Amino acid sequence: MAHVVDWDGEHVPAELRSLPPGRYLVERLDEAVALTPEEEEGIREAIASLEAGHGRSLEAVRDRVLSALKR
Repeated sequence: MAHVVDWDGEHVPAELRSLPPGRYLVERLDEAVALTPEEEEGIREAIASLEAGHGRSLEAVRDRVLSALKR
């Protein structure tokens, strides 16, 4: 899971404090990556579908992800 951190150069940001111990690669992000028009449209369609009540339960999504990870 990616975390975007805005850092003032002094204080440890909350995004870093919340991470579990481990090794992390941190790179400076000068600009957010722009989505393609197709990606933006896909997000709009997904939001509209959710708002229309066509979403899946958390349990169903979790089961599907775990099944895919076992492959």
